[in-house]
Amino acid sequence: MKNLLAILAATTALAGAATAGDITGFNIGLLGGENAQDRLNSNECLRTYAEEELGVPVKLFAPADYDGVIQGLLGGTIDMAWLGASGYAKTYLTDPEAVEPVLVKANLDGSYTYYSIGFARKDSGITSLADVKGKSFGFGDPNSTSGYLIPSVEIPKITGHSMKSGEYFGEVKFTGGHEQTIVAVNNGDINAGVTWADGQGNWEDGFNSGALRKAVDAGLVDMNDLVEIWRSKPIPEGPVVVRKALPADVKERMTALVAGLKEKDPDCAYGVAAGDTAGFVPITHAYYETIIEVRRQKIESGS
Repeated sequence: MKNLLAILAATTALAGAATAGDITGFNIGLLGGENAQDRLNSNECLRTYAEEELGVPVKLFAPADYDGVIQGLLGGTIDMAWLGASGYAKTYLTDPEAVEPVLVKANLDGSYTYYSIGFARKDSGITSLADVKGKSFGFGDPNSTSGYLIPSVEIPKITGHSMKSGEYFGEVKFTGGHEQTIVAVNNGDINAGVTWADGQGNWEDGFNSGALRKAVDAGLVDMNDLVEIWRSKPIPEGPVVVRKALPADVKERMTALVAGLKEKDPDCAYGVAAGDTAGFVPITHAYYETIIEVRRQKIESGS
């Protein structure tokens, strides 16, 4: 009798466990950084593989700004996304139970960091932050780690001034994303700005991965026309996150799919990871505690 009860209990537990069969669709959010169509094109292969893996319709969402993805994760309309560290921090501080980090992009040397890169046109004569005093400076998105959070903490320590327009920089602009910042500087619409890169490889290639590499690949810029004027301290690479409320096997299968993408389809992995990488490897919440604290302090100070 005890054995029968044990079998019944186990069967009931298995029947109650949520599986991929319990979802009717799966949505992947794509952060800003390049125009929406390029983001969709770069991740279409991932969408196809996810649909094959889960057996349900999979859609890609490329909102106009970072907060569109963050709010989608918080509201349950987006199931998976590759966030920046600051975007993850905002999501976690808003609702610690909303998402869990599962993977991080590894650089070719195995590190999990990248940089905020300050840059200007070479023919502008600007070679340092000192040369941008009184001139225009561009950030990508308020929820971007490299495109705002880190430079907004580190640059004032160098200049002795806040990032408000007129205090050190003549005008501070939010361009809307990394690609927009790169194009704005390249076109001379702003004097300088910041974007992200792994900082590895050659400048003329836009490094190995990052927004500059994507801009070079897209034919938007010639890196010989640009010059680096500032570089942040190493920044924790942002996590691939999944909604905690998803069935466990869905989370496991999608995590395994992205983790195996470099081996399965190198070209797909290149597009998803914004350049050459060693692939995606496991990561936990603990890796982001410092960035979360920085974001928390920024929120509390109202800056």
